[in-house]
Amino acid sequence: MLLGTRLRSYFSNDRALHQSIRNVFGYYPGNISLFKLALRHKSATQKVINGLRLNNERLEYLGDAILSAVVADFLFKRFPYRNEGFLTEMRSKIVSRSSLNKLAVKLGIDKLISVGGEKNRKGKSAGGDAFEAIVGAIYLDKGFDFTNKLLIKRIINVHFDVEMLVEEEISFKSRLIEWAQKEKRDLAFNVVGQKGENHDKQYTVMAEVDGYTVAQANDYSIKGAEKLAAEKAWHIILENGLPSEETPD
Repeated sequence: MLLGTRLRSYFSNDRALHQSIRNVFGYYPGNISLFKLALRHKSATQKVINGLRLNNERLEYLGDAILSAVVADFLFKRFPYRNEGFLTEMRSKIVSRSSLNKLAVKLGIDKLISVGGEKNRKGKSAGGDAFEAIVGAIYLDKGFDFTNKLLIKRIINVHFDVEMLVEEEISFKSRLIEWAQKEKRDLAFNVVGQKGENHDKQYTVMAEVDGYTVAQANDYSIKGAEKLAAEKAWHIILENGLPSEETPD
């Protein structure tokens, strides 16, 4: 069966895509049409007679659910004594739009996306969207157990340093909270703006101490923006301290 799939991919018109999937995910896909659809951005949408929009949005929806379930199960088993708040935060770090966008670039998926018109029409989140759509394609092609094992072995264990993600949380936001409590400071993370729509939506968060804005950051999720703002604020306070006589605007 494996040899037959490999031979079919060799003589296929989509040989290059077969090989790309093999290089990234470690197997030759059985139904290459699923992967072609997973890489079709909405700007390159095709329509059929009944009006169904042929792009990767449906596969993205499916892949998002599959990826979230795999990561949740992985973290649940990896950290048997941590509470649901910790597990939720860790899952968000792995499956956040910014994280998946970076992963797509690292894997070269962003270069495989089919777009319509100018390439910049695909938007900043296209890579992460396509990765999720490919996860959906793998699930339909090979089933959940195969997808689960593949994501853990070739994606999570290879491209995510889980222990470092834990340490990052301790090093910045948690340390900033501990510092504020110790110094009897009023620390707040406030969402002060947002732009874009759907997966392209970005949030702006300010880290404020006693009403004074220490740092601000943008990200595709509020949690992500809070994390980045906390990291910036921590370094600013560590290196320069807070203006002792500064008053809020």
